[in-house]
Amino acid sequence: MTVLQTTPVTTEQAPSPADVCSAPPRRHPRPDGQDSYTISEVVAFTGLTAHTLRWYERIGLMAHVDRSHTGQRRYSNRDLDWLDLVGKLRLTGMPVADMVRYAELVREGEGTYHERRELLEETRRDVQARIAELQDTLAVLDRKITFYSDAARVHPLEAERTR
Repeated sequence: MTVLQTTPVTTEQAPSPADVCSAPPRRHPRPDGQDSYTISEVVAFTGLTAHTLRWYERIGLMAHVDRSHTGQRRYSNRDLDWLDLVGKLRLTGMPVADMVRYAELVREGEGTYHERRELLEETRRDVQARIAELQDTLAVLDRKITFYSDAARVHPLEAERTR
């Protein structure tokens, strides 16, 4: 997978903290201003399918994607950054409907920071609960592995026979 660079959004308004899509910043394949990617290039960079990219656009998870004079989609570095964030949100288990709601809030602007934060905090709580479940599961696996390792030392012939 190609490494991407996250760039802050610039506005004409008073400076505010940059809402970076995901951290740490990654390098883009092309510099801003020369960042016009075809759907097949984005497929190669992200590992997503063309069908998935079109679906994201259709359901409102992706903002409007620019088009070439022939109507082909042309993605930008900002689009790659957004897709990186969407990938992270997918890994959290966030429902697609919540991701679409988050995208809508982002498009509505700075007045939605509170709602965005609440949505992300809820997702964070869900992730923490999943991590706790996985840590408990890992502890069970570790106990079982230790048991079988100890049993192999005590009963070497039995351990040989079951391999």
